[in-house]
Amino acid sequence: MSGTIKKLVAERGFGFITAEDGNDYFFHRSGSIDFDRLDTGSKVSFVTEPSAKGPRATNVRAEV
Repeated sequence: MSGTIKKLVAERGFGFITAEDGNDYFFHRSGSIDFDRLDTGSKVSFVTEPSAKGPRATNVRAEV
């Protein structure tokens, strides 16, 4: 899946992605390959997985 970083809270290690399907997905530093390269507006690819609070993004990678 592809999307754009909607909000990044780098000091706390998480953020939100707005996906091409229009949904927003939470992601954590531990589920990101390129966390230190990301910023608000960055284009990313990712997969989703279930969590206790709903689907979240994992394997988040910056698109080149």
